[in-house]
Formats: sequence, structure tokens, C-alpha cells
Amino acid sequence: MVEEALQTEPVFGISLIKKGDEAYDLETVPYSIGTIARIVEMETLDNGQYIITVIGENRFQINALHHDKPYLSASISDFPLEYKRPLDVYRRIRPLRRRVKSYLKIMAQLGEGELDMSQIELPDDPISLLYLAASLLQIPAHEKMPILASANAVAVCMAVERLYRRENAVLENILHISEMQARSLSYLN
Repeated sequence: MVEEALQTEPVFGISLIKKGDEAYDLETVPYSIGTIARIVEMETLDNGQYIITVIGENRFQINALHHDKPYLSASISDFPLEYKRPLDVYRRIRPLRRRVKSYLKIMAQLGEGELDMSQIELPDDPISLLYLAASLLQIPAHEKMPILASANAVAVCMAVERLYRRENAVLENILHISEMQARSLSYLN
């Protein structure tokens, strides 16, 4: 698939698997909404596999699945994000920005990951901020799916903000639990 994408335009579609395990399994069912991904960096391994870095460009909706290749493919149509009420989005962006900064600060305090997430600069553009905020959340992909499937920017903003409220509340509590308390609480499970 990567080789095919590189022969034409270095883009391909990504959709989260809803049912099944692998993209080449005939029983696999993806979610109906996905993202066009552009390959921006690629490394070929000795075994012929690739390590690729991609950037999401546009959303798409799957119209039909095809099983004629060694991997799952589909006929798609554009699924642009509706942005008809920019003022409503701008009003919600300020509190979301605060929540994202708080989240990044807590993640840095917890020492999660190799990157100091508190140093990430948030974009001024509201749509870019929404997508970056969604991608920064360290939650399972299926919890992010409603964000990708939202029809308009206000709904995306509300969904992302709701997730940050939840995650910040959980992380704040984790910050205040000692190692001894964590061990004793884990025995209850």
C-alpha cells in the first residue's frame, strides 16, 4: 500500500477498525469516517517494511469497501468539517485552550512520555487547535472516534472539551496519590 501511494501521490486513507483485527482480513469492518493521511517522512527497514510519519489532511466518509487488494480499500467521498458558526467556536476555544494547557502541565508533572508536553505551543487557529488538542489526548482511539465523526466545528469543540474535563479531573487525582496509596488501591481490584 505504501509503495502504491509513493508511486502516485503520497497519500492514503486511514480509518479505525470497528470490528476485526487487521486491515487485510475479509471480516474487518472499519468505522465509516476516516482521514486522508499524507506521508511526510519515510524510512525503509532492512526487512522491507516502512516506518512512516503522516499528517492528516481531510476527513472522508466510506461509501463502499473493496477486497480486491492485499489490504482493505474503499470508495470514499469528502466529509468536510462544517464551520458555519465561527463565533460559537471562538467562544469555546478559550476555555479549551486553558484545559489543554492544564492537561499538558499535569502530563509533564507525571513524567508521561519522552516529550515534555508542557513545551508544546498551541496554534492560534481554532480548527488547528481542535485537531491538535484531540491528537494530544492519551486515550484509546475509539474514544476519539466521535470527535472525528462530528459534523461541525462546534460539536468537535464540545466533544474535545468534555474529554479534557474528564481527563484533567482524573489526572489531578492521580497527582495527589502516593505510591503507597496506589499500591493499596490496586489490591482492591
